[in-house]
Amino acid sequence: MNNEVKQFNVAVPQAQLDSLKERLTNTRLPDRETVQDWSQGIPLSVVAKFLEYWRLNYDWRQCEARLNSYPQFITCIDGLDIHFLHIRSPEPNARPLILTHGWPGSVIEFLDVIEPLINPCAHGGDSNDAFHLVIPSLPGYGFSGKPKNSGWNVQRIAAAWDVLMVRLGYSRYFAQGGDWGSMITSMIGAHNQGHCAGIHLNLVVVGGPNEEILASPTNAELASMAHFNEYQTQGMGYASIQSTRPQTLVYGLADSPVGQMAWIIEKFGEWGDGVEFVERFGMDRLLDNVSLYWLTNTAGSSARLYWESFAQPPIDEVKLPTGCSLFPNEIIQPSRRWAEQRYKNINYWKEHESGGHFAAFEQPEVFVTEVRSSFRGLAL
Repeated sequence: MNNEVKQFNVAVPQAQLDSLKERLTNTRLPDRETVQDWSQGIPLSVVAKFLEYWRLNYDWRQCEARLNSYPQFITCIDGLDIHFLHIRSPEPNARPLILTHGWPGSVIEFLDVIEPLINPCAHGGDSNDAFHLVIPSLPGYGFSGKPKNSGWNVQRIAAAWDVLMVRLGYSRYFAQGGDWGSMITSMIGAHNQGHCAGIHLNLVVVGGPNEEILASPTNAELASMAHFNEYQTQGMGYASIQSTRPQTLVYGLADSPVGQMAWIIEKFGEWGDGVEFVERFGMDRLLDNVSLYWLTNTAGSSARLYWESFAQPPIDEVKLPTGCSLFPNEIIQPSRRWAEQRYKNINYWKEHESGGHFAAFEQPEVFVTEVRSSFRGLAL
């Protein structure tokens, strides 16, 4: 069995960047939408703004240098190469924590939270809040390997993450995730292989409300049900396509950088908190994430996770200590009693007045505070 952990650095050939610029220059844009909002999809004016900046001003090398400023590695787990950042804290009593992204995100989501999590004393925290961080790229995402066969669902990824942490010498650790990362982190908790001591989620995925809730829902629960119903009827077309016909979709995304960009940026516009999403995230940071998908040609391999796991997402019971941070523009916003149908040991719960789906990316300071608060007091 090959347990080798090899160092890795990002080094995109200049020819790929030149090809990207050429494709951007030769983009053929469609007609504009016939409405004044986003109800038909991301507006042409928004896409044109990103296209111009990506073509004329954006510099991938800055993102590449930032990624390479942290230790990165590749190791083979269950027959697939897994890319990950592994940053150890200078604090001797730091605790191991694995952070898992989702779609359409990447490890880039976590770049702004690394320093305060590994070195809290330099960022307004206490040495007891320090973490050693492991930040993997999901199979088929970023610089991880692309599965050649079906079967890489969230359960299999959760098992791989447990192997990864133990391989790195962490027989006990914490886990955190949002989006697909929430599903994977929850499965780490549900599997409970004896290594994970607690989890934190910024997307709380539960089954439908039970009879008690349906019989006497609160106003907040009614609003949550209505919000999720709107997502199901108006906002999940992307998931329906990626979970049923990902291969057909990605011929266009793999051939057109603007197509790939629009497919991703629409979600940051819809799931962020507020119409000024570009200002909140930053044009360069958004294009860092888009460029990672384009330069690794992972539109298809990332979308296939929906084919593997979206139709029947596992909602196994979780008994490990669970921290939950809820943001108002999140897709699913269960009440605590609703969440307790699945998560049987909620040790931390906080509902925020602002924020959306990409907590670490959009509100890094809030995210750091939530992670610290959730795991504070928990023993490994």
